[in-house]
Amino acid sequence: MPTPSQTVGPFFGFALPFAGDSEAGTVSGAAPLRVQGQLLDGAGEPVPDGLLEAWQGEQFARCRTDSEGVFHFTLAKPAPVPGPDGSPQAPHLNLNVFARGLLRHLVTRIYFPDEAVANASDWVLNQVEPDRRGTLIALPDGANLRFDVRLQGEGETVFFEL
Repeated sequence: MPTPSQTVGPFFGFALPFAGDSEAGTVSGAAPLRVQGQLLDGAGEPVPDGLLEAWQGEQFARCRTDSEGVFHFTLAKPAPVPGPDGSPQAPHLNLNVFARGLLRHLVTRIYFPDEAVANASDWVLNQVEPDRRGTLIALPDGANLRFDVRLQGEGETVFFEL
């Protein structure tokens, strides 16, 4: 009998969404921020039946992808949290990725492009090869941020093993 993690299928779109799922709510004193992007497979094609969850602290947002693999979240930039050695980590969002073909969800992070000094000293980001760190840093997109997730292939997003 298959375990839940072995039961893979495009059921995320109807099994997990809830009203206002892509909005994390308000954080006292913080301006809302929209993070949008596209979930892409190894061939660079959109994944139309994925689900992504962004969280940090008390913020949590969930968004399924549309037919073009597009997702978006509205949340606040989180405050730095302590790292394993007690020093502050750069502000970031944790991101879980669920999609067809994955037996287990993938875990990555979204770092902010306006935090160059904090990013340069972030304990986790410094564990990543320098030429791959850019896959974890969102890009400015007008008043929003853009963060594409590439599941494999050229420009593959760095994922973490927990």
